[in-house]
Amino acid sequence: MLLIESILLALAVVVAFARPTVCSQFFDRLEQSLSRLAEERRLSVAVVGFAALLLRIALLPVLHVPEPIVHDEFGYLLIANTFSHGRVTNPTHPMWVHFETFSVIQKPTYQCYTPAAQGLILAAGQIIAGHPFWGVWLSAGLMCSAICWMLQGWLSAGWALLGGFLAVLRFGVLGYWANSYWGGAAGAIGGALVIGALPRITQFLHLRHAIAMGVGLAILANSRPYEGFIFSLPVGIALLTWLSCKSGPTLRDKLLRAIIPLCLALMLGCATTGYYFWRVTGSPFRSPYQVERETYSSLPYLIWQPLRQLPAYNHKVMQDAYSDEIQGFMSNRSWQGVLYAVLSRSVRLWRFFLGPALTFPALMLSIVLPYGITWRRISAQTRFLIAVFFTFVVGVVGLEATLFSPHYAAPLTSVVLALVLLSVQRLRFWRPWNRSAGLFITRAIPAVCAIMFLAVGLAGPLHIPLSQSHVPAWDQRGPNSFGRATTLSQLEQLPGNQLVIVRYRPDHNAFAEWVYNDAGIDNSKVVWARDMGADRNQELINYFRNRRVWLLDADERPPRLVQYAGETTTGVITCVNYR
Repeated sequence: MLLIESILLALAVVVAFARPTVCSQFFDRLEQSLSRLAEERRLSVAVVGFAALLLRIALLPVLHVPEPIVHDEFGYLLIANTFSHGRVTNPTHPMWVHFETFSVIQKPTYQCYTPAAQGLILAAGQIIAGHPFWGVWLSAGLMCSAICWMLQGWLSAGWALLGGFLAVLRFGVLGYWANSYWGGAAGAIGGALVIGALPRITQFLHLRHAIAMGVGLAILANSRPYEGFIFSLPVGIALLTWLSCKSGPTLRDKLLRAIIPLCLALMLGCATTGYYFWRVTGSPFRSPYQVERETYSSLPYLIWQPLRQLPAYNHKVMQDAYSDEIQGFMSNRSWQGVLYAVLSRSVRLWRFFLGPALTFPALMLSIVLPYGITWRRISAQTRFLIAVFFTFVVGVVGLEATLFSPHYAAPLTSVVLALVLLSVQRLRFWRPWNRSAGLFITRAIPAVCAIMFLAVGLAGPLHIPLSQSHVPAWDQRGPNSFGRATTLSQLEQLPGNQLVIVRYRPDHNAFAEWVYNDAGIDNSKVVWARDMGADRNQELINYFRNRRVWLLDADERPPRLVQYAGETTTGVITCVNYR
């Protein structure tokens, strides 16, 4: 797909110099129609969101409802399942040691280790429409609307509308943010509300904008807390600078109409978050993430911090996975490792957020702008967005010690699009040899994005191969299924309740994890547990004495499911083929 996108851009450049007026009448009419829509700002925001929702519905026949595959997806689904049953968390199960798994804490309560925002989104889909996917679907539409709203605060209405449609094409319909339970949209919504409210607060001083920023900060705190904090630092500095400025509204008006409402919204968000922490961990100041790190990982939060003492593990597969984390961390402690980590993370972000099409405007500007341009010649708004971008890159891409995926940078989405559009806006007036090459190129970039959208959306029916990855690009939907969803569907069709004991080989791939359960384990149709040897397995079987018991050899190809029968006195296991 990168090759196809690059070829289309190369063709656009050739046409821009050879026939820059081609299709100019079509583009003129299209831009006039969009300009009329853009004048209705609220309608534009709504249209962008509904466009994302309707396009995803239209692609359902070829882009089906996704199945959970990645560790965090199952964790978020656990939160959703808990919330949809009217609970904040779940009591620790008596047999919890058999159910230990990634992204989930078992003590002091049984819950996912992540913040709650993505789980709330999935729970909304479960409650409203009967499936968590519809929460993902709705959040993608809200994300695109929020991005359009943010851009209206920084750019003219027409460019903001274009940016909203680019968000639809690149993030709101295809890719793993809209086709998995892994998250991304929540952080992007929070970031758009925070950065979009800033110029409105300083210009109009309306109460609703302060509340919007407070809501955005609360979303960031409950979706990407560390990344949200780094993202919000320049915003906080800008607000303090504006507050201390003697020009404009009085200090009293600034406090009453902006700062105090913002602080009240933040206090409400902090109280809600603290309540959730208290119910899950027993303390309003201790997050589930801290519990998970202290229980299973010796990895620090930031790259310069020391390793903690290695905890004791009950299962080898978990010990191996967390040991691999340590190896990756230690390789990043040298300057070569840090450089490699920064470069690899930057490439991932580039592939996801930009790709060739959205990189091209900035690349062309570096060629066509006059030499000698200085920081002062860049507008104050552009300088601020650049500062937000680089603060985030340094604080997140350069300093985080954990694994890294594009949705970690979700708060930055609207800022990236704003910088792209500012580059496109400047490039539009480039006229080499008195030919409107810049105008054609800026028109071709959205067209290339639209063509790529169609190619990716129809890749299945057209038999176009898409690469799969645990760190996907914008045009990828995530890793391939390893068979859990199919096996679960088969087991759910059997009469009675089922217990599946999962056995792995020593070289098992930790990303292909089968042992995940619903919030109410005892009431689940299918319960998944780890193989702990005949004696410990019998302990579990005695607890679930009314269930049919299966043994799953997960690393067989295909996975092999057989009926389980064990003699605890001799350790003999007899397997009967599953039919």
